[in-house]
Amino acid sequence: MYAIFEDSGTQILVRKDDEIEIDIRPLTDGQTTITFEKVLAVGAGDGTPAKIGLPYLKGATVTADILGQETGPKLRIGKYSRRKGYRRTLGHRQDMLMVKVTSITA
Repeated sequence: MYAIFEDSGTQILVRKDDEIEIDIRPLTDGQTTITFEKVLAVGAGDGTPAKIGLPYLKGATVTADILGQETGPKLRIGKYSRRKGYRRTLGHRQDMLMVKVTSITA
């Protein structure tokens, strides 16, 4: 079974037991699970047609366990102007939340 859900403007395809990185968000103390309710499609993966929402499926959820917080890869940004002696380099590392998908309900 697979599901496509929307989180922070990104559509993510997941299956059960997948580990994914999502954008960091404020969590309550002791929160160990997170539920995604903006599910776009759910399919069995055996050739039967998938259920597709317009835009979201009612009652469909994806539940995931929170594994921890990590820092994403280093991104380098460079600016350059020719013949001016102008060069600038910036770097950025995005904070990400690691989650493991535990259940998909449709």
